[in-house]
Amino acid sequence: MLLNPNLRNNAPAPFKILFFTSSDIFPNFLRYKGNQKNTTETIFAFKVSLVLQVSENEPYFYAKKGLVRPERYANFTPRMENKPYLVGISGGSASGKTSFLKALKERFSPEQLCIVSQDNYYKLAFEHQRDENGHINFDLPECVDLDAFAEDLSRLHKGETIYRHEYRFQHENQQGDLLQFNPAPIIVCEGLFIFYYERIFKQFDLKIFVSAEEEIALERRIKRDVAERNISEEFVLYQWKNHVLPSYRKFLLPFMAQADLIVNNNTHFDNSLQVISDFLWQKQNKANR
Repeated sequence: MLLNPNLRNNAPAPFKILFFTSSDIFPNFLRYKGNQKNTTETIFAFKVSLVLQVSENEPYFYAKKGLVRPERYANFTPRMENKPYLVGISGGSASGKTSFLKALKERFSPEQLCIVSQDNYYKLAFEHQRDENGHINFDLPECVDLDAFAEDLSRLHKGETIYRHEYRFQHENQQGDLLQFNPAPIIVCEGLFIFYYERIFKQFDLKIFVSAEEEIALERRIKRDVAERNISEEFVLYQWKNHVLPSYRKFLLPFMAQADLIVNNNTHFDNSLQVISDFLWQKQNKANR
């Protein structure tokens, strides 16, 4: 269905149109600024009424409330006049944080949501503490440069772009690729110790704790580490008993009560994901007004 085919004749400059599919709900109107470098002439929509308007001075596009969701954002850049909304997501090892973040990320464009992970702030291996058997304990706050993490999060909140080398598991003494993180209306910070460290914790507008029963989390961790990190099951169990559980009970569990939302992820997080994503849609929409 072609909507407003003559719109391009009224546009002050070339622009690229969004494509929509019926999926989720926009809480209100969303405004986008077109990229001058691209041109597409038509807009398609399915089972939805769509209103597209162009201002006299700049190409702005408004999606009317309805059963729609941007499937492809092309080169649109949302206007961000307010400070970003900061979300902290913590939880124990193998609780499902990564899966939850991946599902959340799929519901937003990179211009709307930026995810920063504590993993990329791990110190190099020679700086880590070792236990009585000579094994590195990665489950201590001292293993992470939390001051640098807090500083970068603050800079993102101010609208600055930050850069950080990717941390490579199993290659702890090698710097990975240089990653770029751009400010966005929603900034999500993920990590084990982000609630424990006050300089990071106090920056969050919303705090989410992902929880799973210990037996379930252990089963997930064994599957992940054996398959993805080439770690023996015997050593996974050693780490779980001597590193993971003591750290969880000391540095994470006491802070679960301070979370605004707790996502129970013993079987699935679908309902929690829907509620949180709808809420963040509203927040990023307000930031773009």
